[in-house]
Amino acid sequence: MLYDLSLHMGYVYDVPATGARHLIRVLPLSLPDRQRLVAGSLTVMPNAEEKATFIDFFGQQATSVLLRAPHERLDIRMQARVMVEPQPLTADLSPELDALKEELTRLWSVDASSPHHFAAPSPRLPEEPQIAAYAREIARPGQTVREIAAAICARIHRDFTYDTKATTVDTTPKEAFRLKRGVCQDFAHVMIVALRSLGIPAGYVSGFLRTIPPPGKERLEGADAMHAWVRVWCGETMGYVELDPTNNIPAGGDHIVVAYGRDYADIAPVIGVLKGYGSQKAVQAVDVVPLKS
Repeated sequence: MLYDLSLHMGYVYDVPATGARHLIRVLPLSLPDRQRLVAGSLTVMPNAEEKATFIDFFGQQATSVLLRAPHERLDIRMQARVMVEPQPLTADLSPELDALKEELTRLWSVDASSPHHFAAPSPRLPEEPQIAAYAREIARPGQTVREIAAAICARIHRDFTYDTKATTVDTTPKEAFRLKRGVCQDFAHVMIVALRSLGIPAGYVSGFLRTIPPPGKERLEGADAMHAWVRVWCGETMGYVELDPTNNIPAGGDHIVVAYGRDYADIAPVIGVLKGYGSQKAVQAVDVVPLKS
């Protein structure tokens, strides 16, 4: 499937800001046998005095911009064309939990794709006893890692309510779990904490969902903004599997990957600092349009 993507992220300041430096990660990745970035552009207004693009540790493109002059607003716009390959259905070749732990001990690699990066607590995802108890309640003896991950994904989808007003970008997994409400970031964070508590490496995926559903299909939650889902390591044979707890589906042709990380802190679309005071207003608009390939 071929998609045209557009993203607008805008910030309007009560008082002009100065000395702003931002790090932006919004362009989709090119991934072998998964998706290909055909063309893409990123524009920032006002024009940055300094701009640099680099590839970060986890392999995604990041752009650093510096704006020294006073400015009342910041506009970030991304446009891209992406080819997404359909993902074939595969047999469950993942091990049970005890065997997964043995495989981890034999794995020495610490490159960007190593599951060791996704097995322990990370900056936004500390251990949470209540979520760990929730995970133990769901997992059943004799289940494979993929079966456990799918069960946790389905349970979160059932127990949590998608509510854009219930949480903020800074809401912790503990608070989202207490509320049983939130958005895709909260669903993904709770699922990652649950999986890690069982010894299953899991990471955060940032990306997009198609805006227009196929004929006869319901519109997916989270399609109006950047989306998030979960990457689960299912052993040496099967590798990583991606699951979307917001919609209780495997990530497939509707999901376009922008970045992989341990949690949201690794791959926030925009982070930065600036000099200023007063409040700011933020807006975001996303459009994902399928084309005839």
